[in-house]
Amino acid sequence: MKSPFFPLIYVLGTVTVCAFFLWCGGTIAAAAAAETGLDTPKIESITGLKGVLNEKENTFKVSKPRNDVAITVEQVRMAPFMGLTSWATFTPGTKDNAMVMGDMVLFEDEVNPAMSAALDNGLEVTALHNHFFFDEPKVYFMHIGGEAPVDKLAAGVRAIFDKVKEIRTTNAQPTKSFGYSALPEKSSIDGDAISQVFGQKGDANNGMYKVTIGREVKMPCGCDVGNTMGVNTWAAFAGVADDALVVGDFAVLENELQTVLKTLRGAKINIVAIHQHMTGENPRMIFLHYYGRGKALALAQGVKAAINTQKLAANN
Repeated sequence: MKSPFFPLIYVLGTVTVCAFFLWCGGTIAAAAAAETGLDTPKIESITGLKGVLNEKENTFKVSKPRNDVAITVEQVRMAPFMGLTSWATFTPGTKDNAMVMGDMVLFEDEVNPAMSAALDNGLEVTALHNHFFFDEPKVYFMHIGGEAPVDKLAAGVRAIFDKVKEIRTTNAQPTKSFGYSALPEKSSIDGDAISQVFGQKGDANNGMYKVTIGREVKMPCGCDVGNTMGVNTWAAFAGVADDALVVGDFAVLENELQTVLKTLRGAKINIVAIHQHMTGENPRMIFLHYYGRGKALALAQGVKAAINTQKLAANN
């Protein structure tokens, strides 16, 4: 004969078992976090992505396949598995910090907003380049890094993904231009005004104007190479005073890269590549290419402001 208290006992037992498994799950997660030195549930919660723990390397990796837009390379449809997945991997850093490294798969209209999201949220941007030829739409890869409390790093990664989602929600397909109208057919840049901004004379050509600032490194052969060997920062202007474009290249030391990127993005100048031009040079030099559109003097002031941060970094 069943006890009249059987339903109550059954319910209480079920609740107890459930509570036990919930406790175990929390304990296991906490144990994993303690063992790895990372709060992996927090990383998943903040980024909104499920991660994979690599116990051997003591890392935790979250990934996001780019399956929202069809990508072809020479007319062959490419699956995310073929290198088209954004990822960020976390590992314990020093003291209470963690370290993150990652690679973001981005389209042309996503690169600079995503870069600003990364920089504004405490991450570093360490490279920007392509992996393919004849890809449609064009795909760029932005490498990120950083060391900070794990929740801050995870929030930075989340900010990138949120910005990309915002852009693709507005336009399902990547746009094919910045939306600017054509420049006047004949350029008439005021070279004297540009020179005053940079504090040095430049070169004029058919209404265009270019300023070049050389740097110097030593190559493994013991040779000193500088401006004419391509170790330089330059800015070339075309158009007219109120509607101009600037294109150029920065030669930066490693400790100068982030402030130069932040300053250029703050001036609404787009970054189009971050890479090296040489190997074995001392000091190591990184090159970043940029493109901006607006009033000629404002563009010049934005570039010069970024150059000024290099002087500050050199003095520190």
